Amino acid sequence: MNKVILIGHVGNDPETKNFDNGNQVTNFSLATSESYKDKQGQKVENTEWHKIQCFNKLAEVAKKYFKKGSKILVEGKLKTRSWENKEGQKVYVTEIIMNSFEFLDSKKTESHSNQEQPSSEEGDLPF
Repeated sequence: MNKVILIGHVGNDPETKNFDNGNQVTNFSLATSESYKDKQGQKVENTEWHKIQCFNKLAEVAKKYFKKGSKILVEGKLKTRSWENKEGQKVYVTEIIMNSFEFLDSKKTESHSNQEQPSSEEGDLPF
């Protein structure tokens, strides 16, 4: 099974690309952090950065509602791509393809997945 669950903060405002066929892809980074005490008792915090990618309805929701600093839970799967750069070297990138999320900033739990239909009313959150 290929399943990833991350809780973190959005690292940048999402960027969306629209394709001629009407599909969309939105990309953003997610920072996850963990802390521990080292041998000297000093607090050490490690932050990992993750590339998140989502498509179509989720891409639209992410573009509209995610902002730098938003705390969210992301569920998805790992996907690794590769290509050759200008110097002929093979480059690899591993991304999380998001298939659902929950906002963690708000007082109530709000979630959205590929299976849910967004609201068409202006101003309403679609979840």
